This record gives sequence, structure tokens and C-alpha cells, in this order.
Amino acid sequence: MLIVADENIPLLDAFFQGFGEIRRLPGRAIDRAAVAQADVLLVRSVTPVDRVLLAGSQVKFVGTCTIGTDHLDLGYFAEAGIGWSSAPGCNARGVVDYVLGSLLTLAEIEGADLARRTYGVVGAGEVGGRLVKVLRSLGWNVLVCDPPRQAAGDGSCVSLEQIIAQCDVISLHTPLTREGAAPTWHLFDRERLNRLRPGTWLLNASRGPVVDNRALREVLLQREDLQAVLDVWEGEPAVDVALADLCVLATPHIAGYSLDGKQRGTAQIYQAFCQHLGQAPQVRLEDLLPAPWLSRISLHGDCDPAWALAMICRGVYDPRRDDGDFRRSLMGSAEEQRIAFDLLRKHYPPRREIDGLTVQIDGEARGLRQMVQALGATVV
Repeated sequence: MLIVADENIPLLDAFFQGFGEIRRLPGRAIDRAAVAQADVLLVRSVTPVDRVLLAGSQVKFVGTCTIGTDHLDLGYFAEAGIGWSSAPGCNARGVVDYVLGSLLTLAEIEGADLARRTYGVVGAGEVGGRLVKVLRSLGWNVLVCDPPRQAAGDGSCVSLEQIIAQCDVISLHTPLTREGAAPTWHLFDRERLNRLRPGTWLLNASRGPVVDNRALREVLLQREDLQAVLDVWEGEPAVDVALADLCVLATPHIAGYSLDGKQRGTAQIYQAFCQHLGQAPQVRLEDLLPAPWLSRISLHGDCDPAWALAMICRGVYDPRRDDGDFRRSLMGSAEEQRIAFDLLRKHYPPRREIDGLTVQIDGEARGLRQMVQALGATVV
């Protein structure tokens, strides 16, 4: 059996070497010739997998180590009898940690109290749903927009117009769709961007084209009151450098790039492939994850919960490092920038997740305990 895989997928040998030969390639270099003799194709979001790529090949299973499937032609898979799997929720916690770190940076710059802002989460799937749970557990005011859920009878959802009218923080976590009842391509176009409340913070860690990047650049130039955090870009790996310069934080599509999330994605497609073959999984992720560098901290019960929140979040992950690395990569030529975008992702340093942290609290400190539990850490 020949398995062609994106070279950036971790633990390939640990999970897949027992099935046959593994051939690693850069995700953007996987073409018809590369997959012609393959039985299995394992990718990430940078590889479009469709009829053009697979027609005439031997591929019978496609796995993507990502939540999103907009790069997969699922209709063709069904027509051709190709099994497939994504990795829903694999990097959700990593994205939540990215959003929390970004909010702390924005609050620090503006001197804002995070507890006094109104949050709008657009898209309440694996990532958005988990973010909503964390923010609400912290006691913060959160509105949710998810048209498919609302159409299915979820009365807790509000319209996008209500989000724009009432929220001063908007975080986007939608899939990228161009058709259907609620397409998300350029969901935030020039007209909607212009209607954002004064002082709004806009965060996009979903897909680049959910926001019209050109319109956002022009609106940010006209409205200095708005603040933007972008992890995803139209035309990746090409990036609008002028837009990046206007963002408070700009990063190269790494919001969900925690070590746990990436390895969890590989584990999920391994389990799906075993099911495809009718075999029981033999390898467990729990046996492969390394110990985190920061696994346990102690807090005095009298410490300020707001200080503890910032310390815990930034102790595990601070997006400002990734912002700095990305901005330095944008100083070369356009071609150098595109190459650097992929290299930053390929050589991304180890990063863990908040819910892998144990926090010991001395004393009763009820409010402090509630805050730490809301973040997802274990309290002892």
C-alpha cells in the first residue's frame, strides 16, 4: 500500500507505517503524478483534492488533518467511491487559546476590561462552540450567530445584523462556503465592515475569504477606531502586506497549530482509516504525546483573577511571538514571503493547550477557582 502524505503531518510513522510505504511531499506539491499510484492520500488544508487531482489514480481513501473540508470535493468522492475523513474538533482548543491570547493583547493596548465587552461569535461549530462555552463560563456577555443552527430551531442564535449592531468584539469561526442558504464567502464585505460599532475588535481565525481583505484594508485606513486580528488571508500563501501592517496581530494561519491539535488530527484520520479497513486501532495518541513544558502551577488564593487569567493564558501561549515572526517574514520579495509563509508553518515551535495545565490554588478562592475552571485547566 502506498500512502502519499503532506510532510507537515506529525506522527505519520507512528500511526501509518504498519500499512505500507509512506511518501512525504510538501502539501502544495502534491499533484496528479504524485498520487497516480497512491492508495491513500493524507493532506492538510493547502492541498485541494478533487477530480482533477484524483481521476485515474488508485486512491481509495482521503484523510485531511483539519476541521474544514472546503478543500475536498466530497461530491466527487461519493461518485468515485472514495472513503474520506476530516478531523472535526482536532484543533478547536488551540484556536480558543489563540483568541484568548489575542483578546489579552487588544485589552492591554487599549486599557480595556474584557469582562465589560460584548462578544459576538459567528459560527458555533467545533471551534466557535468551544469558544462560546469558555467565554460564557468566564461570565462574559456572548451573542452567537449560526444560521444553520438557527434554521434547525436553535432559538439561542441571533442574526448577523444583531452581532454587528450589539457586539464590540466579533470572532469569526465559520467554514468557507460559496453556495447554499448562508454562504460565508466575503461574509464581512465592505458594507458590513463599515457598519461595525465604533471601537470594534474583529478577529478572523476561520478562512481568509470570509472577510473581504481588500475592503478591510480600506476600511481600517478610514476608521482608526477599529482593530483587527487576522490569522487567515485571501490568497494564502500570498498576503496583503499593507493589510497585515494595519492589524494589531497578524499570523500565518497557525491559530490551531498546537502540538496537541496537530497530533490529534493525525490520530483522528488514523482511527477513521482503521474503520475504513474494518480493523481495530492499535496505536493511541495518549502514548505518543510528550510531556508539556508547563504542566503545573500554584496560585495563592488572594491573587487577582484577572492577573491569573492573563498569566495562565500567556504562560501556555502568547500570539505576539507568532506575530513578530510573521511580520519579519513579510520584509522580502513577494516570492520570499510566500515561501516564508509555508516555512513558518512547517517549522512551527511546540505549543501546548490550556486544558493540559493543572493549577493548584491555596485557599478557598471561589472566584479564582471558577475562572481557572472556565479556562479549561484542571484545579486541585
